[in-house]
Amino acid sequence: MDLFDVLGLIGGLSLFLFGMNIMGAALEKRAGSGLKTLLSKLTTSRMTGFLTGLGVTAVIQSSSATTVMVVGFVNSGLMTLGQAINVIMGANVGTTVTAWILSLSGIEGDSFFLELLKPTSFTPVLALIGVILFMFCKSNKKKDTGTILLGFATLMYGMEAMSGAVSGLRDVPEFQNILTMFSNPVLGVLAGALLTGIIQSSSASVGILQALASTGQVTVGSAIPIIMGQNIGTCVTAMLSSVGANKNARRAAVVHLSFNIIGTTVWLTVFCIVNALMDFSFVHLAANQFSIAVIHTVFNVLCTLLMLPMVKVLERLACRIVPDTKTVEDETELDERLMTTPTIAIDQCRVVAGEMAVGAQKALGTAVSLLTQYDNKTADQVRELEGEGDHFEDMLGTYLVRLSAHDMNAHDSAESAKLLHAIGDLERISDHAVNIMGSAVEMHEKKIVFSEEANRELSVIVAAVSECVELAISAFVHEDLEFAREVEPLEQVIDALKSQLRSRHVLRLQRGECSIEAGFILSDLLTSLERVSDHCSNIAGCVIEMTHASLDLHEYLHGVRGEDPLYIDRYDAYAKKYALMN
Repeated sequence: MDLFDVLGLIGGLSLFLFGMNIMGAALEKRAGSGLKTLLSKLTTSRMTGFLTGLGVTAVIQSSSATTVMVVGFVNSGLMTLGQAINVIMGANVGTTVTAWILSLSGIEGDSFFLELLKPTSFTPVLALIGVILFMFCKSNKKKDTGTILLGFATLMYGMEAMSGAVSGLRDVPEFQNILTMFSNPVLGVLAGALLTGIIQSSSASVGILQALASTGQVTVGSAIPIIMGQNIGTCVTAMLSSVGANKNARRAAVVHLSFNIIGTTVWLTVFCIVNALMDFSFVHLAANQFSIAVIHTVFNVLCTLLMLPMVKVLERLACRIVPDTKTVEDETELDERLMTTPTIAIDQCRVVAGEMAVGAQKALGTAVSLLTQYDNKTADQVRELEGEGDHFEDMLGTYLVRLSAHDMNAHDSAESAKLLHAIGDLERISDHAVNIMGSAVEMHEKKIVFSEEANRELSVIVAAVSECVELAISAFVHEDLEFAREVEPLEQVIDALKSQLRSRHVLRLQRGECSIEAGFILSDLLTSLERVSDHCSNIAGCVIEMTHASLDLHEYLHGVRGEDPLYIDRYDAYAKKYALMN
């Protein structure tokens, strides 16, 4: 093996790792909505979680990426630790698909069918299709598909280049001696773990082992402990991703590490004992790409069969290693790990925005209660809720802006923009709650009391606004289009109520039944309440736009307000429900 072979090996390895990286990233992006669907169907069933992990990893071709996502999901509350364990086990089996694909490069034979199966035959065609899709198609989905094909072609060319570069090593005695050293189980495991830990991909390290096996110098006995060590090395990525996460996310990473260490220890011990007793002849045979794929799959399946019935044991072990602490962790914090999967990250933003929406509704309800029964502690609670709303807006806004820098499809980009608008409206509802609380404080301190008639009229618009907020928040949290369509007619009724209440107040002033100071406070309250309903209308509009991606909201509202019979019926029903008494 001369200098040019070394350069060829470096080039082949670079192409292989680059191809695997861009293919995995494109697969993850292309399957974003599919991942969302799979995760939405997760249950506590072990088999469902296992198959989910297997399916996701088979699609994105990386157990490390799947495990990092799982750590993010657990950290964000999208997944329980028990569900995560099942998914992690499935991911370990799903990652073996890559080795089977790479084993195609070892196919030998002269028949036309076998020639077609060789990567050198079909990879150029895939590369050509990938270039056409990437360069000449405008659809993002087609471009992503082209990137996947180009990534696959690149990694297969890299694999061929590596195999060709190391072919000269078959005649180098020193290389054979080094590989013989790895037949020592401990050294083999350490070597596999170290290589995988450095490149942070068991699929890639298995591919490198398959390339080395093409020399015919890698024995089955050397390959087995190296493959087992590769499973341990792949845990490095998950462990790094858990740094700074909450305790359950750290436990998920610990489960991944424990699963592979226990599996390796048990099955390597069993293999060594049985081999010592029976002296397997196959351990001295040369391994090839196909046999390495078989070993990789058999080992991961055996580990799963061993540990799947012991999910609760793994969970207790993880809880023992990462114990509960007295500090309260903020479970609503957004996890940056999810940014690698924008579809899931946006879903998590929607969950956190839902918590913000509930807080805004609570702030308004609490503030309104102060108008009839003032209490300093209750007023402080409104201020705290408004502070939480500011925190949510800052956290979500910053996260969504940073997320927009990632490569997102058109749907995710639109969802992100609409969420940014919605959280602004939710924060303003909390601000108006503080304004209402301020009016209540002023009434309490100055001993101002509304007339009986003013209180009765105020209670009508308060009830209407409360229902409007309830409808808007329910529509937003549950993505309910019917609730969203109820908001706009009610908002129009509230606008009319505000005008009526102001006119009635002027009449009371003229009759001397109300003080000017009380009138100012009432005017401020009506303004705050009416503006709350305006923000509810905006929130409902976001829900309608999210449901109908191509819908222009302003055109929709212009149409329904004057022409839609259902809108008119709803408006009439709310106008009757909240009619003022003469």
